[in-house]
Amino acid sequence: MKISVLVADKFPDLYVQQMKDLGLEVIYSPKLGENDLPEAAKNVDILVVRSTVVNAETVQKSEKLNLIIRAGAGVNNINISAANQKGIYVANCPGMNSIAVAELAVGLMVALDRRIPDNVNDFKNGKWNKGEYSKSEGLYGKTLGIIGVGNIGKEVAKRAQAFGMNVYGKDISRIEGVAIKDFSEMDQLLPLCDVVSLHLPSTPQTKGLFNKKMFSYMKPNAFLINTARADLIVEDDMLEAIKEKNIRVALDVFKGEPEAKSGEVKSILQDNPNIYVTHHIGASTEQAQNAVAEETVRIIKDYIASGVIAHWVNRAKITDAKFQLVVKHYDRPGVLAAILAVIRDANINIEEIENIIFEGGIVATCTMKLMSEVSADNLKLIRENPNVLSVSHVAI
Repeated sequence: MKISVLVADKFPDLYVQQMKDLGLEVIYSPKLGENDLPEAAKNVDILVVRSTVVNAETVQKSEKLNLIIRAGAGVNNINISAANQKGIYVANCPGMNSIAVAELAVGLMVALDRRIPDNVNDFKNGKWNKGEYSKSEGLYGKTLGIIGVGNIGKEVAKRAQAFGMNVYGKDISRIEGVAIKDFSEMDQLLPLCDVVSLHLPSTPQTKGLFNKKMFSYMKPNAFLINTARADLIVEDDMLEAIKEKNIRVALDVFKGEPEAKSGEVKSILQDNPNIYVTHHIGASTEQAQNAVAEETVRIIKDYIASGVIAHWVNRAKITDAKFQLVVKHYDRPGVLAAILAVIRDANINIEEIENIIFEGGIVATCTMKLMSEVSADNLKLIRENPNVLSVSHVAI
């Protein structure tokens, strides 16, 4: 029976064909929405989405689903908790759309500075206003603060530096790969910035990060760009800062954004002259979509060939293991089975296990992360195995 793949968002034809060429049964339904997925994904092995929400119902109702791929970087549109409960892999395609998002972020900076959308609207409405639109300050020499200096943030930094901007950064880890000044605290960075650009994932730590306190640090008349996630910003606090400090904002994401690809949209942001909104198009260039699609096909190809999941995002980074057992042994049939039998009989759960072969294929070392301690008697049983060379057991 063929492995079935449901592609529930727009995907380049070339790469849909590449999946078919792998011998897969490909169901291409780019207009599916969140409420359509529970039934549509019920009997497929692999689900590919871009922005379509994969909710708990979709995961719970699935009978064969084993892999969900986000054709993009962020996975906040996928119910990871539900996937974990059913042992469904979730993978993404990080870094493939970094340049596209960075280009939009810099474009929005220019748009805010030169008020490009207002220029265009006035012209279309028969109004000539050169005097008003000749008041821009320009970006050269201005200070940009990048919040989140990952793949996208670094690409923004390169482009901003080419504009002659002073670029500073704030990230949870040390900033490497781009020559910008690294700040550890927001209250030190934000007061310096003429422009602030957000490039963070949505996590419990980042949701609502830009609240009243953060806006209080920002300069009057500063620009704020968000091409990342809508929930990074507390919308009411942003509107208050616009009113009180004349902050100007450009968003590619916003609260209550429509899920559909086209249709009507209503938002309290529409009538605010200090806000520009684009249609969540940060990653939507042909170059970026081809790169993401190519990576998606590669993930599927590796999965069906070897079972290995590239960019597996719901693998536990930290387990509940409290002890480590390392057994060096001859690489012979039944050796590991005998060791594991001792651990099984002691009712000890193994959280992680890795068996690595020494060059030459004679000896191997098996590392196990365990929930509880192996008793002295059971360690003695393992050591007495004639195929065991050494045993190490420590608390971690």
